[in-house]
Amino acid sequence: MKDFFTIIGGMGTPATESYIRLLNKRTPAHKDQDYLNYILVNHATVPDRSTYLLDNSKPNPYPDLLEDIKAQSELHPAFFVIACNTAHYFYDDLQKATDVPIVHMPRETVKLIKKQYPEAKRVGIIGTPGTTSDGIYDRELEALDYEVVKPTPEIQDMTSKLIFDDIKANNQVDDKLFYSILNKMINEQKSDVVILGCTELSYAQEMAHEHNFPVMDSQLVLVDKSIEMAMKLRN
Repeated sequence: MKDFFTIIGGMGTPATESYIRLLNKRTPAHKDQDYLNYILVNHATVPDRSTYLLDNSKPNPYPDLLEDIKAQSELHPAFFVIACNTAHYFYDDLQKATDVPIVHMPRETVKLIKKQYPEAKRVGIIGTPGTTSDGIYDRELEALDYEVVKPTPEIQDMTSKLIFDDIKANNQVDDKLFYSILNKMINEQKSDVVILGCTELSYAQEMAHEHNFPVMDSQLVLVDKSIEMAMKLRN
């Protein structure tokens, strides 16, 4: 296969399925051959990223991610995407291990804020405890002079319940909980826009009913970036 890219996914599988579903839905296609060429590595047994970042005595996901990058690099994809925000903690080391460019999902997400929410100054970030504490988004936001708004312990607990207990454990989305999290980040924490910094939250966004909260959906950004880059391979 030529002109393809590789998706490192499975973290978790329902969220990766959401990425694939949106990728195919948003691709301008009218026949089989119009869809994109890609390989999905659904590596479901990668150790939990957030758990490791909060406690380094827990299993380290990096060796598994590195193995996937090295193995797929031998097939010469045009680029990689990693369908997990927290895994981008290892981005620099993974990129050093391959000549194939890896799309930086948090960076691409932050870059789009100015376009979609030009008046925004205070940007909230919700995700796993690993993502909200490891600086993945903080560095990107501060580089563009945004004020970073973190979740309170209460909001983080609510977000973790939605991510781990509802979606990862039971593959279900609690709409009311999702809306409550966004409401607190916007109206209590005074965020101008909230980044959905976990692909499970992006899955919740896809499954939930429409709402009017200002959000930047990191996985949807990754989907559109994937399509943009893949379409250029055909020109």
